[in-house]
Amino acid sequence: MAWRLFEEKDHAAMYQKYRLSSYDQVHNLIFNYLEKKKGKPFTLAVDIGCGSGQSTRGLASYFDKVVGIDVSEAQIEEAKKVDGPDNVSYRLGLAEELEFEDGSVDLVTAGIAAHWFDMEKFMKEAERVLKPKGCVALYCHKPPCLLGYDNCPEDPAQIVKEIFVQILEPYETKGHKMVWTEYKEIFDAITFPDKERAEDIYIKFKKPVSWLMGFVKSLGMYQIYLKNDPENAKASLDQIEQRFINALGGSSETIVEFSLKYFCLLASKPE
Repeated sequence: MAWRLFEEKDHAAMYQKYRLSSYDQVHNLIFNYLEKKKGKPFTLAVDIGCGSGQSTRGLASYFDKVVGIDVSEAQIEEAKKVDGPDNVSYRLGLAEELEFEDGSVDLVTAGIAAHWFDMEKFMKEAERVLKPKGCVALYCHKPPCLLGYDNCPEDPAQIVKEIFVQILEPYETKGHKMVWTEYKEIFDAITFPDKERAEDIYIKFKKPVSWLMGFVKSLGMYQIYLKNDPENAKASLDQIEQRFINALGGSSETIVEFSLKYFCLLASKPE
């Protein structure tokens, strides 16, 4: 993988605690596409950049076997700590060097990870390991948005926006910029001619204010900031959290409603 930002043990533990599991709306979209293009049986799915396994476990009920792969040993160890289905396993590996036999895989997925891949090398490997008409699904989401908080002394939605625009933007990498453009560059790099984009998949969920702060701390951009300037990184987020709490008139455990916008790239290998 071209970028490796999630390998320290503390960061991996934070990733496990604060990153969201993949939602049914995303999985159903992928499985409907796979069934339409290839059809059953679904024997093997490979989830690349699996992190601590949130996306991998969601595939288990659809396949005989699911393998989660990540470049980070710390992330794989976190994934193995979670009790999960017996047909799910994890291993160290690279998106660009998949240790599977030619034509053995039904589905290759990557949730919130493809922007770290060398896409040219990844697509060559995906083409090699996929069965004829097997599929690639690469999905991600934009930063969380706040819903439905009017008449506050300060707009909480604007505070959330400030986290990404003012605090974290200086620490964006090329990979982060691909997320903001909703994987346009990655879509262009998919070499299978049969490909499509699914957009505007909105998920609503409720979490406490403390979750938002933890989620931000788990981001690669914040981790870069933290390494470069730890004192200001911590102070900036503490100030944001206090402003957020003051605006809502609550505490760090006040429950807030968020929205995530997902997008998904789907492609099918030729026969």
